[in-house]
Amino acid sequence: MAPRAPPRRRPAPAAGSGPGSVRVLLALAALYGALSLLAYRVIHMRHVAPLGDDAPPGDFSEGRVLRHLHRLAVDIPGRQEGSPGLEAAAQYIKGELEGLAARAGPEYRIEVEETLVSGSFSMVFLRHRVTLGYRNHKNIVMRISSNVSEDDDPSLLVNGHFDSPLGSPGAADCGSCVASMLELSRLIIDSGWVPSRPVIFLFNGAEELFLLGSHGFIKTHTWNSTISAFINIEASGSGGTDLVCQSGPGSWPSRVYAQTAKYPMANSVAQEMFGIIPGDTDYRIFAEDITNIPGLDIIFVLGGYFYHTSYDTLENLLPGSIQARGENLFHLVKAFTNSMLSKENEISNKGDKDGIEDSRPVFFDYLTWFMVFYSRDVSLILHNLPIAIFFLVPLFLKFPNITLMSWSVTLLDLIRGMLLHAFGVILAIFIPAGAAALRLLFTKNAMNWFAHPFLAFFMFVPASLIGLLLPRIAWGLSEQTHFWGAFGLYSVITMAYVLAGLSGGFLTFFISISMLLGHLISIIIKRKWNQRSPKQIMCRSLVAYVVPMIPCLLYCLYYGGFLIQFLIEKMGMMGSLPKPYGYFVPDIIVGAALGLVVGWCFGPLAPVASRWLSKTSILQGLLQVTVVALAISSQLFPYSTGAPKRVVLQHTYVTDANDIVDSNYGFSVVDANSLEFLFNNAPEAAKWLKDNSELSFEEKYHSDRSSWVALYPVPFLFSGSLKFQAQTDEIRKHYHKFPQLLVQKTWSNNGHRRVHLNLSLGSLSEIWTAVLNVTGPLSNWSFADNMLPAPQPVSGGPPSYICRLSGKSDVDWSFWLEANSSESLRIDVAVLDQYLVDSTKSLKSLFPSWADLTAFTTFFSTYYL
Repeated sequence: MAPRAPPRRRPAPAAGSGPGSVRVLLALAALYGALSLLAYRVIHMRHVAPLGDDAPPGDFSEGRVLRHLHRLAVDIPGRQEGSPGLEAAAQYIKGELEGLAARAGPEYRIEVEETLVSGSFSMVFLRHRVTLGYRNHKNIVMRISSNVSEDDDPSLLVNGHFDSPLGSPGAADCGSCVASMLELSRLIIDSGWVPSRPVIFLFNGAEELFLLGSHGFIKTHTWNSTISAFINIEASGSGGTDLVCQSGPGSWPSRVYAQTAKYPMANSVAQEMFGIIPGDTDYRIFAEDITNIPGLDIIFVLGGYFYHTSYDTLENLLPGSIQARGENLFHLVKAFTNSMLSKENEISNKGDKDGIEDSRPVFFDYLTWFMVFYSRDVSLILHNLPIAIFFLVPLFLKFPNITLMSWSVTLLDLIRGMLLHAFGVILAIFIPAGAAALRLLFTKNAMNWFAHPFLAFFMFVPASLIGLLLPRIAWGLSEQTHFWGAFGLYSVITMAYVLAGLSGGFLTFFISISMLLGHLISIIIKRKWNQRSPKQIMCRSLVAYVVPMIPCLLYCLYYGGFLIQFLIEKMGMMGSLPKPYGYFVPDIIVGAALGLVVGWCFGPLAPVASRWLSKTSILQGLLQVTVVALAISSQLFPYSTGAPKRVVLQHTYVTDANDIVDSNYGFSVVDANSLEFLFNNAPEAAKWLKDNSELSFEEKYHSDRSSWVALYPVPFLFSGSLKFQAQTDEIRKHYHKFPQLLVQKTWSNNGHRRVHLNLSLGSLSEIWTAVLNVTGPLSNWSFADNMLPAPQPVSGGPPSYICRLSGKSDVDWSFWLEANSSESLRIDVAVLDQYLVDSTKSLKSLFPSWADLTAFTTFFSTYYL
C-alpha cells in the first residue's frame, strides 16, 4: 500500500485581506476618534475652568466679566449708533473706570477721559472704496501708569469697542471685549502691579461703523503719539480659542505673544488668510492704514453662527473662553510694558518698525499648550531640509551599490510615487466636492450640514478616503515607493511655501519630519522582530509607524478641525451668488476643504495603512457610509436657533421733500439658500405678504444693489434680492419730517461748478448712517481732505462716489460738491434709521426662530444738481 501524501497546507492569507483589514480600519477609526475628541475639547476651551465673581482680587475672573457684560448686553437694550443704549454703555464704562481711579493707591497715576471724535477719510472695505465722514462719536479712554511716569512715555494701547452691530445685543461682539478690559484694568490695580510703561485702554464707540472710533483716537487724541505698541481684541464669534489673526509690523509682537501667552492660539497662516473673511478690525487703523504701530489682533472666531445676529447673547458665550482671554491679556500687558517697551529696547523696536516688514516669522501653537516660533531665516533652512532628504533617499536605498544610473532610476520611481500620491490627494478633494454637487441635483436645500457640522464629516471624510486610497489599488504601488512618494509630496509643498514667501509650510514640514521618525522606528521594529511571521511583523511595524506620528496627527486634527468648524460657521454669511451655480458653491467648498484636511490628517498614514485598507471591500464600505450620510443629510433642515439663517429686511420709503412717493419691503439673504427657500419655509410670513402685497419671485420683483445703498458696500454680498409693496403713511405717526438735501449756494468758474449743500435729517432719531451716492462729472468734494477717491460701480450703472455719514442727527450736514462740466450731478441719499413701524414689526415677528432678521427703515431720495 502506497504511503499517504502529507496534507497540503493552505496558503496564509495575504496581509490586509479579510478580517484583518476591518480590524485595522476600526483601530484607526478609534484612534482618530479619540484624537478628534481631544482636539474638539481644546478648540472649545473645555480645559479652562472659568473663575466665579468671588475669585481672589489678584486673579482675572470670567464671573466678574459676565457681571459687567450682563449690564452692557442685557440691562442696556442696545448699543448701536443712534440708540440711547450706546450713551448708557459709555456712561457705565466711564463710571466703572472712575471708581477704579478713586480707590487706586498713591503709586498709580490714573487718568480717565471722555472724548468726542470727528473726521473724514477714504478706505477700501469688502474690496470696494468708500469715503467716511463722522462727527461726535464717543470714546472712553483710561491711562494707567506709575506716579513717576511722564506724559510722553511710550505707551501700550489696549483697544476694544463697545458699540454693537445692527440688530444684535453684541454680547460677544464686542461686549465681551470691553467687559474683559474693565476686569483687566481692575486686576492691574488690585494686584498691586505698577506697569513700567503707561497702559492706555481705549473703549471706542464706533467700530461697527467702519473703524471710526479708532481712527478718531489715532488722528486726534493727545496721547496718540505715545503709542508704541497695541493689542486689539475683537470677536467674530461667541468664544472658543482666542486666535491671533494678525500681527506686525515686524516679528516682535508675535514673539512676545509666543513667549508669554498662557493659552496661546496663533499661527502665521491666519494673517495670510485674513483677507478672505468679509470684515475687518481696528488693527488696520493702528498697523496699516494710518500708522505702522506694531501690535496684535486677537479675535474670538468660533461660535460664528451668532456673529452679528440677535442670538449674540450672554447665554451663547462659550464658557472658559473669556477666562483664557483675560489670563492671556494680563500676561501680554506685563510682557509688553516690562520688556518690549523698556528703554533699552526702544531703539531696536524702532528698527523693527522701520525695516522688518518682510521678515514675518513662522509660528504656531500646539493645542494651546505651547508655541513654536522661529524666524524666517531659520525656516529657509528647516523647510528646505525635507526636499534635500528626498533627493538623498535613493542613495540610501541603493547603498552600497550606488551609481548615477541606479540613483536616477530610483529617484524616478519615487517621483512616480509622489505623483500618484498627489493624484490621490487631488481625488480626496474632488470626490467629496463632486458628491456635494451631485447631492444637490436630487435635493431642494443647500448647506444641510450648516446646523449639523458632524454631518459634513460623515458625508465627506469617507469619500475623501476613497480618493486617497484609489491609487494604491489602481497602480499597485509598493509600500516603499508609496511612502517616499508621499514624503516627497509634503516636502515639495513645504518648499513651495518657502518660495512663495508664505509661512504655512510649518504643517507639511511637521508631517514630513514625523513620517521620517515613524519610518525609522518601523524599520527598527521590523529588524528586531524578523523571526516572527510576516503578518505579525507588518502589524507591529504599522503600530511602530503610527505611534510616533500621534503628536503630528493630533495637531493635524486640531488645525484641520478648527478650520472646518470655522469655515462651516462662516458659510452662513459669505454672501449669496447668482443662480444656478451659486447654489452649489458652499457645499463644494466645504466638501473640498474637508478633502484637503483628510489629505494632511490621513495622507501620512496612507502609504503604510494602504496595505490593509486598499481593498475593494473597504472602499465599498466607505462608499456606503457616504451614500447613507448624503441621504440622511437631504432629510435634515439646514438651520436652527443655534445656527440661524441671516435675512435682511429693509423697509424703504422713497421721498420727495416731505412727501412719500413709494414704500416697499426689500428682502435679501447672504447664503446659498435663496429667498424662495425662505418663504417656502416661513408660511406665515409668506401669507402676510400675499395678503398685504404680492409675493412673487418673478424678475420684475427683483431689486438691484442701488436700492440697498444704505448698507454699502455690504450689498455686494447679496444676490436675488426681492421687493414688495408696503404701506406708506404709517411712518407719519412717528416722524413728521423726512431727510432732505437743500442747495445753499452755487459757485461757477471756468466750467467748474461748486454746489454748497445742506443735508437735514428731519425728525429721525435712531439714525445708523446716511449714505450719499454721487454719479456724474464729480471732480472734487469737501470730504476726506478734499481728495476724491476712485469711483465704484454700484449696480452696473455709471461710476459712483460713495460717502457714508454718521454721528449725531440733531445737526445738519453741510458740504460741497464740485463738477467739471455742465452735466447734472445725480445724488441718491439713503438714510438708515432703526425705527420700525408696527406693520414691519408684525411682518418680522412672523418669521420662524431659525431665521434671524436684521430689519431697519431706509429713507431714499434722489436729487439732480
